[in-house]
Amino acid sequence: MLSKKAKYATHALIYLARHYEEGPVRIGSVADHAQIPQKFLETILLELKNAGILNSKQGRSGGYYLIREPSEVNMADVHRLFDGAIALLPCVTYQYYERCEECVDEETCSIRKAVKEIRDETVSIMKKYTLEELVRREDEAEEKRRKIDG
Repeated sequence: MLSKKAKYATHALIYLARHYEEGPVRIGSVADHAQIPQKFLETILLELKNAGILNSKQGRSGGYYLIREPSEVNMADVHRLFDGAIALLPCVTYQYYERCEECVDEETCSIRKAVKEIRDETVSIMKKYTLEELVRREDEAEEKRRKIDG
């Protein structure tokens, strides 16, 4: 399950992607638009900065901005940063590998093979959803709403 923190981070990143290369965006603007409590958002943005996804500028014209292209930041990146491993078992994770205690032979374990396949498909789909793609989908949905409303 996607945590509230990862969900808020994704909303904030989508907003920053919409303002990519426009300069820093003030925290208050992100918080208002994404409806995220500002104090909680500050922690999230700092973690994104420490992960090399955002940078910040202080001062009157300060705020946060993406330092990676919106096409290079995906849902797998965000999930791993805020929620940890994507895999259902620690023996098939990319970054958090741990051997299962009860496993006799990882090479022949049918559970591991099944979970690895699930992980691979999940990661593939999550990587497809970049910030650029999420912005595009939001724009399409908004356009459909406008056509329906009038």
